[in-house]
This record gives sequence, structure tokens and C-alpha cells, in this order.
Amino acid sequence: MNSPIMIACAHGTSNTQGAAEVNALRDAIAALRPGLDVREAYVDVQQPDLVDVVAGLPEGESAVVVPLLLSVGYHVKVDIARAVKSRPGSAAAAPLGPDPRLAELLDQRLREAGVTDNDVIVLAAAGSSNPNAAKSVEELLGQLQQLRSNRMVAAYGASAKPSVPDAVAMLREELEGGAGAGESAGAVDVGGRVVIASYLLAPGHFHDQLAKAGADVVTEPLLPSPVLAEIALERYDAAVAKMKETPAKAPEVERAAPAAAAPAGPEPETQEGGFFKAVRRFVTKYFPR
Repeated sequence: MNSPIMIACAHGTSNTQGAAEVNALRDAIAALRPGLDVREAYVDVQQPDLVDVVAGLPEGESAVVVPLLLSVGYHVKVDIARAVKSRPGSAAAAPLGPDPRLAELLDQRLREAGVTDNDVIVLAAAGSSNPNAAKSVEELLGQLQQLRSNRMVAAYGASAKPSVPDAVAMLREELEGGAGAGESAGAVDVGGRVVIASYLLAPGHFHDQLAKAGADVVTEPLLPSPVLAEIALERYDAAVAKMKETPAKAPEVERAAPAAAAPAGPEPETQEGGFFKAVRRFVTKYFPR
């Protein structure tokens, strides 16, 4: 049986470098899994649109949509979910984040930018109106906090609060000894810098906005990195395994159903009613009236 087609679905961007980075990620996925059919799709800005890609799948072929996105949000819960629902035999994998390896990659980007323990960090995500997206970012923040001792807060480019500029301003005030500074704010050392850790996949609109948020340093996005391709394949494999498990359980239900639906027969003689009937037959046979 052939492996399901992987539809590697990204958000889409008009940024040439960002688009190239995402295409390189698809190439890296295909290189790690020779023979796997990896297809391109987007939920916004770029073509081909995910809906068209799903509709154009060969008849009888199954597929798994792998979101090249960092958290659960509208595009995962609505756009991708609708596309998958429109095609029987297809499934959606989990997004790339959160994952401890992404926290390690963020730590690497911070080290590459020369961030010290005295600096304060804004973990900047794209943002979503879906509350689960914020939970994913907070989980990733917790994973990053296990790797670094810096004062950190999560912030968002859109649709969630605090915004990145607001978070930068708050931490700047703490560093300067203003309101909110001190032990309750994390006891940051005066003299450090405000750093934005870009929790974004590639260059594009949201990453461009980070440069305008007032921080001293902005790290590079997560791509390029082989880690993303490895995670994408793991998400694909998990979805394929789940697809195989679902039909495997059906026969057990079907076998159990007839027994549950069978009409009730005479009560076994081991039950209370059967016991007294047996005694009655014994007495009648050996002690007739």
C-alpha cells in the first residue's frame, strides 16, 4: 500500500525569501523520506490554494495535510479542517509547535544574536483569535524558560494580547526601573537589552513588523533548520498511524454488536431462578406425590 500523499500546507507570503525558505523546507522533507509524494499548498496569499490541491488529488488516493504552522489557530481549525472534511480518506496532522526542539532552536537563535542573561526577552508569535494558539505559545515559552534564565514574556503580532510593541514597552520600563520593575517582575538587571525572539517560521509581514516594535535586538526566524523537516515528518507519521488505527477498531465493535443485540434466552441454571427450577425437577422425579 502506498503512503498517503503529504500536503505540506503553509500560510503563504509575498516575501520572496520567506517563500523560498518554505519551499526549501518541503524539499528537505522529501529528501528525508525518498518516495513520499510531498505537495505544495497554502491557506492565504500564495497559490496553489489548499482547497484546490485537495480537490485535485488522484481518485482513490489518501492524503495527510501537515500544517507548516507553529500553533493551532484559525487556519488549522477552520481552513485545514474544512479541506480535509471535503475529501474522504484524508486527515490533518498537528502543527509543528509547540515542541521542545523548537525551544532549543529559539535558544540557538538567541545565542547567535549574542543575547546574555541580563537581557529580557519577548517571545513574538504571529497571534490568533483562537485561545488554543496562545496556550501553544505559552507552552513553548515554558520550554524555552527551562533552557534560559532570562525574564521572558510571550506577545503577539495580531489578534491576541499583549501585542509585541506593548510587551517591549513593558520590559523597557522594567529595565529602566519604572513601574512594575523589581522582584515581582522577575528581578531583571538594569542595563540589559530588550530582545525579541522571533517565533516565526520565515521572513514575511509579521517578521518585518518586529523591527518596528522598539526592541534592541530581533532574532532571525526559525528557518532554515533541519529540525522543522524532522518535526513535519513526525506529525505526518502520527496522523497516518491514527488513520490506520481507526478502521482496525471497527471489526471489534461489529463482533461485539451481535452479542449485545441478541435476544435474551432462558436464564442459565446457575442463576437463582434456574437453581430453584432444578431443585423442583429433582424433587418431582425422586419424591413424587
